[in-house]
Amino acid sequence: MLSGSVFPALEPLLPRVSKPVQYVGGELNAQTKPWESADVRWALLYPDAYEVGLPNQGVMILYEVLNERADALAERCYAVWPDLEELMREHRVPAFTVDTHRPVGAFDLLGVSFSTELGYTNLLTTLDLAGIPLHAVDRDESHPVVVAGGHAAFNPEPIADFVDVAVLGDGEEVVGEITDVVKAWKAEGRPGGRRELLLRLADTPGCYVPSLYEVTYGDGAIAAVESLDPRVPATVQKRTTSDLDEWPYPKAPLVPLAETVHERASVEIFRGCTRGCRFCQAGMITRPVRERSLQGIGEMVDKAVRASGFDEVGLLSLSSADHSEIADITKGLADRYEGTNTSLSLPSTRVDAFNIDLANEISRNGRRSGLTFAPEGGSERIRKVINKMVSEEDLIRTVSEAFAQGWRQVKLYFMCGLPTEEDEDVLEIAGMAHRVIEAGRRASGRNDVRCTISIGGFVPKPHTPFQWAAQAHPDVVDARLRKLREAVNSNKKLGRNIGMRYHDGQPSLIEGLLARGDRRVGAVIERVWREGGRFDGWSEHFSYERWVTAAKTELEPLGVSLEWFTTRERDEDEILPWDHLDSGLERDWLWTDWQDALSEREQDDCRWTPCFDCGVCPSTGADIEVGPSGTTLLPLTVVNPVGRELGG
Repeated sequence: MLSGSVFPALEPLLPRVSKPVQYVGGELNAQTKPWESADVRWALLYPDAYEVGLPNQGVMILYEVLNERADALAERCYAVWPDLEELMREHRVPAFTVDTHRPVGAFDLLGVSFSTELGYTNLLTTLDLAGIPLHAVDRDESHPVVVAGGHAAFNPEPIADFVDVAVLGDGEEVVGEITDVVKAWKAEGRPGGRRELLLRLADTPGCYVPSLYEVTYGDGAIAAVESLDPRVPATVQKRTTSDLDEWPYPKAPLVPLAETVHERASVEIFRGCTRGCRFCQAGMITRPVRERSLQGIGEMVDKAVRASGFDEVGLLSLSSADHSEIADITKGLADRYEGTNTSLSLPSTRVDAFNIDLANEISRNGRRSGLTFAPEGGSERIRKVINKMVSEEDLIRTVSEAFAQGWRQVKLYFMCGLPTEEDEDVLEIAGMAHRVIEAGRRASGRNDVRCTISIGGFVPKPHTPFQWAAQAHPDVVDARLRKLREAVNSNKKLGRNIGMRYHDGQPSLIEGLLARGDRRVGAVIERVWREGGRFDGWSEHFSYERWVTAAKTELEPLGVSLEWFTTRERDEDEILPWDHLDSGLERDWLWTDWQDALSEREQDDCRWTPCFDCGVCPSTGADIEVGPSGTTLLPLTVVNPVGRELGG
């Protein structure tokens, strides 16, 4: 395929679409390299709209890591909205990157980062627009190798027909190893064709090549998964980047041209979690905990602010306040940027790791937009089931102190449809919200305090103790949410200060199909896409009926169904579609924790208690009890309000 820019053909179409600026590229800190300078060329796709995809940390990290190599280049692409897709088909404009508008089909590799399974149909759109055969089996040496990554890649079986490789785990190191494999294969004259390249990639730790495995079925379930070549491992283990300080990316965050969901510089302060929330796939698959040092964090924040001009820095992790030196981090950064326009935020915090001193440090520049916490379950009983060890007393005490210190609103996140859940567990959310308002009024002496409760439908995910659980049907979820709204509004004096946001259960059920499906679900995805499915993560584009009809058409002749993949509880000995993909967690440990959940037994945080033998640490050589680094937060200089540095 020709590699020249398609912008001359694209430009006349842009005035005819919404938000044309998202397709033009040229953002601050975007990178372009001469095409001929690179031996290996990556197109990095985030399969959602620009406004969602541009701030994605995973894509930004790989973009910088690859472009730092003299022998490689990486460019970005995002899903195009249906209005531009229609025009591109009409005018035969192929899928393109936003950096140089080169055709995606001209690259050696197409890397796809999946944060959610609902982006699968957008992958098919990009492949089709790029002229890449949808099915991996139909591709030859002239087509890019399609590499999937991200959390959804830990069960890539539903998209096994469409991807060539799935990368399990952290990408910083393995993306370079993939580049080396492709470079060597090309330099040798592409021996053995595409199959030889895939065999070499399958020999790369962390890389799973679905086409090199055969899946057989019996009585609906999987009977066996077997590799088709002796060079292919029976089990693929995830990759873990051990020392985050060695990978201080992104160094120069992309600054969007159009409005995006997050407009801030983000610094990941640690990776992994040992809290053991049984519903949380991210917490399970990113173990063990790996902290950045104070010095590393300080340097990353300084570089990000200087390079981007953002006035907010988000300190990211699954639970940022759990960093062993979070107090020193926030105080050091607050000291440095006090009096400037630069503010700090902790987008993810837990009630039991949060204190008002921490809140005051991150809001020292006067920004108090609200506090966000995630009790997840309304009743103490259901919180024991999901291992979310947060008491209502802790929550009320924390928000009371916050309201007394001047905060005026709090947001609480919950889930509906959790295993063993009954109506009463959900209705207790209303009582908790009422008590938050009462406590806020007492503490602040004001009546204008607010509480927003946000409820999402629970989706059981692979590599968690709930991977065996039955998912609640949308009718059950929606009925409980209606009862919850009535309970919130039953007390008019308190209810008027409570906002309620929720997602209906239908998209969650489809996400559940895609999360725990096997290769047979690929036909459902393709049928939905061919019938117009796009942007399924957006309510205005999602069609439940389209998915239900496609599932009935494609699955029932095979003896399975949408319900078989979602609302059915699994037995201990059932072979799960992802059992040959190793996240580091022992299957027996997950099953035991599932039984503990059914018995309403909590599990302590293993970071500060004896090991529970989940299996991760031995497989990665990690010492999970990460202690203080003992270093000083850098840089030591502070920034005055007019931007000049003062000696420290």
